[in-house]
Amino acid sequence: MVHQSAIASAATDADFGSLPEWDLSHLYPGIDSEAFKADMIKAEAECQAIAETYRGKLAELAQAADASLRLSEAVRRYERVEDLLGRLMSYAGLVYSGDTTDPVRAKFYGDTQERLTAASSELLFFGLELNRIDDAVMDKAMSNAPLAHFRPWIEDLRKDKPYQLEDSIEKLFHEKSVTGRSAWNRLFDETIAALRFNVRGEELAIEPTLNKLQDTDGSVRKDAAEALGKVFKANLRTFTLITNTLAKDKEISDRWRGFEDVADSRHLANRVEREVVEAMVSAVREAYPRLSHRYYALKAKWFGKDALDYWDRNAPLPKVEQRTITWNEARETVLGAYSAFSPRMAQIAERFFDEKWIDAPTRPGKAPGAFAHPTVPSAHPYVLLNYQGKPRDVMTLAHELGHGVHQVLAAPNGALMAPTPLTLAETASVFGEMLTFRRLLDQTADKVQRKAMLAAKVEDMLNTVVRQIAFYSFERKVHVERRNGELTADQLCDLWMSVQAESLGRAIRLGPGYETFWAYIPHFIHSPFYVYAYAFGDCLVNSLYGIYERSSEGFVDRYFALLSAGGTKHYSELLAPFGLNASDPAFWQIGLSMIERLIAELEEMEKAA
Repeated sequence: MVHQSAIASAATDADFGSLPEWDLSHLYPGIDSEAFKADMIKAEAECQAIAETYRGKLAELAQAADASLRLSEAVRRYERVEDLLGRLMSYAGLVYSGDTTDPVRAKFYGDTQERLTAASSELLFFGLELNRIDDAVMDKAMSNAPLAHFRPWIEDLRKDKPYQLEDSIEKLFHEKSVTGRSAWNRLFDETIAALRFNVRGEELAIEPTLNKLQDTDGSVRKDAAEALGKVFKANLRTFTLITNTLAKDKEISDRWRGFEDVADSRHLANRVEREVVEAMVSAVREAYPRLSHRYYALKAKWFGKDALDYWDRNAPLPKVEQRTITWNEARETVLGAYSAFSPRMAQIAERFFDEKWIDAPTRPGKAPGAFAHPTVPSAHPYVLLNYQGKPRDVMTLAHELGHGVHQVLAAPNGALMAPTPLTLAETASVFGEMLTFRRLLDQTADKVQRKAMLAAKVEDMLNTVVRQIAFYSFERKVHVERRNGELTADQLCDLWMSVQAESLGRAIRLGPGYETFWAYIPHFIHSPFYVYAYAFGDCLVNSLYGIYERSSEGFVDRYFALLSAGGTKHYSELLAPFGLNASDPAFWQIGLSMIERLIAELEEMEKAA
């Protein structure tokens, strides 16, 4: 039995100060609470009731004299139950992420997922039937209130129309996801969380081990990297099987639905044109020599080497004082940067601290990395971190709070239209990072510290743009090759090394052990082709920030309008007030040029030294 007190106990670290843990009782008092059980029963009953009321009848409602009213009533009822289903699943997922190795939490998560999948399968007919209504009939109904409110969602839904299957097959795909894709996702999560890496006699989970790649001692970085490679290699059979199975699962789904390219389903979900993504990818790959190759050659020079070992790629600069940043300092830094941009933005972010919406400590079994979970509009987002007092942890806090602010602002659009396509989902997060970085840089007069900050920012941008496009290239190769049969572990390692060598250049030495590092990237498993959204967001934010610097008048209002739109508008419509057009190939050069300028500034500092 896991009570809320076990989920949200106090956490204190002598170096960081008191680290907050989230209070999930805002959703439910506990996993065995009567409130959770009652809502589960209510959700199951309402899904069944909606099916009994509307299945096979939506086309008839669309022909009625009061079609707009009757269809809007149906959609609002559908939206309410979607919110309830989302609340239940969000709670289970957040509880599980707190300790994925706990069998009680794992069972709770699995049981919840099974019941909600079964319940929501009764709702599959709703979107399918709406899309079968004649376009002219639906357009007429949507032209009047109150259905006009849902026009953005319905029009978005219609984009899926060419790829929909008959109801029974859609239901089969949906129900079997529990024993298919979702089960393999869970296996990956639990495997990663259970791994332990021996670094100088200390058995560490993955997050503290990855954190040592930023240690000031090069020998510690080397030992951590070798420990990672050794454990990944020992588990390659499992990771290879998971990767092969999920790639095949996706190929089957894509083939049945009629998607041509391996990434087309992601582009559709992101509401972005394939040509736009391809233009961005081409622009970034062409810029590798001007960006990553150039920077890492400069960094190698700082270290007195011709090339850096792969474990030194994110190493702190030599002869630069490294200090631990307390949680309170991180909080004040980010809120100060947000407040200088907009007091309203800071006020929203402050709620995450004051109302216990953040889980910051690193714990055994806790999900690695960081995320901001929107939950549902009737509740509020939660942020998960693994805070370890590094400058990058402060930037991660700024990043995830940016997501959180975005999710709070979009929530009034309701459960159907609050979610933001990935093309814009990284906008607020990366913008939050940029605000925080610029504030810190402006406050830094010391040349050594300024150089270190610029270098750290360049590395973050390279990790967001170059590294993520290399990830995307790797995924493309994996999914294309998988169509010809299973891939061996050696093949996966070879594909990984090929894209890494291309993206990082000769100044990074990719030695033995690094070939297995593809194995721990969760996005490959949970959200195929998600990764290009980071590059999209970074290039977009670089352009937005340039506009803000040149002419800040009215910018904040336009920026908040963009975030508040959620999923109600296409990205092209939201970018138009800023004079930006992502379909123009030259657009991507604007964002990439900012990274180039920062590298050039570092080169000038090197010459002046």
